[in-house]
Amino acid sequence: MIRYCVLALAACSAPATLSELKLAEAKADAGDVDGAVATYRVAQQKCKALEPPRRARAACAEALLGEAEVLERADRTQPAIDAYLAIPGRVSDDPTTAAIATYRAGVLLLRRDAIKPAWTALWRTVTDWPDEATAGDALRTLLEDGRRRDARALAEQIATVLTAVAQSTVADNLVWSLADLTEHELENAAGARALYDRIPADYPDSGLRDDARWHAARISRALGDPAGAATRLRALLATREVAFGAGSYFSIWLDDAQLELGKVLRDDLADLAGAAAAFRKLAKDYPASILKDDALYELAITLEKSGDHAGACQTLAALARQSPDSKYIARGKELCSS
Repeated sequence: MIRYCVLALAACSAPATLSELKLAEAKADAGDVDGAVATYRVAQQKCKALEPPRRARAACAEALLGEAEVLERADRTQPAIDAYLAIPGRVSDDPTTAAIATYRAGVLLLRRDAIKPAWTALWRTVTDWPDEATAGDALRTLLEDGRRRDARALAEQIATVLTAVAQSTVADNLVWSLADLTEHELENAAGARALYDRIPADYPDSGLRDDARWHAARISRALGDPAGAATRLRALLATREVAFGAGSYFSIWLDDAQLELGKVLRDDLADLAGAAAAFRKLAKDYPASILKDDALYELAITLEKSGDHAGACQTLAALARQSPDSKYIARGKELCSS
């Protein structure tokens, strides 16, 4: 028991990191690039003996990335690229570090206009480590660079990669990027909508789910499909009930969707009663929304269209009391002065 306690105490009192790592960082801060690199290389050897293995992985990752980062900050770009590209072969049990290193190499190569090796590194980040967060960063870089070079070729490449990694963490990002290209560069709104629709259907837990529903609804209305827009907006609004029950997450699009639903019902589907209900619901469900005065004004317009002039003016009076500086006050006076 005594021996066990001594060993446990020794383990708990071990330093949190290698002293060489702190020394290398201090040398880098002092401008001693060569000294920092040399010290990081010492750490790269010593880190392997650390226990437990997770501590060894963390220290080795810091030592390997640290060397490349020092070279990058010193504008020694090619040595930095070489250092980053060498890392994956040295951390076979650490996909996070391998992905980070390959992505950073790709970004540096892109800055040097070394397009082919840059894209090779960036795509490798996506395909070899699709469950790492850095895969999404690499994809965004590829999208930003590729859409101005050859958007169609990029779209084809994304579709090919998506087939291979359809069940991975980055898959929803691939669909999103493909939808973005399809709508804007390829000018295929219907195709883009179909892709946006895939995200909530195929990846219901995606962080892009509600954004996809919003954009699919927007495109539906532009395509002359207000019923489709309303269906998608209602699906987006339905997530509020789930989030409220779980107490965890509310989409930034919810109040926008509530307002837009009212406009679609009123202006496109001639459902004045449904529109009025949608506008009234905004303030009730989203009391902190900056769109409350928009909803009140649109409600007044809807009531006026319904022949309820008195109700419209009462709504505008409530708007004036609630938001005396609202841009809608002057418009309301015009409506109720007649």
